[in-house]
Amino acid sequence: MKQETIERIRKFSVDRDWDQFHTPANLAKSIVIEAAELLECFQWSDEYDINAVKEELADVMVYSRNLLDKLGLDEDEIINKKMDQNERKYPVEKAKGRSDKYDKL
Repeated sequence: MKQETIERIRKFSVDRDWDQFHTPANLAKSIVIEAAELLECFQWSDEYDINAVKEELADVMVYSRNLLDKLGLDEDEIINKKMDQNERKYPVEKAKGRSDKYDKL
């Protein structure tokens, strides 16, 4: 995420004095709620409204950014650590073209 976008998200919360509500638990709950709203975009059909998807995905990302800040986490660091784990669990030679869980490969 671009630094200017991160600063805009931070300023939005600061300007409204919302940090007081941004506990890790509240932010995690908000991520799940918004993720459910994102899933709702696909509920009864493979067809979807891309604008609704973008809005809900943005909400998930904003709350995720807020949680990163609250916990003092670096998004690149935690994503790369997780990707390292995924690459070990799902080696290309076993996982390519398959959707099986790692313990079933």
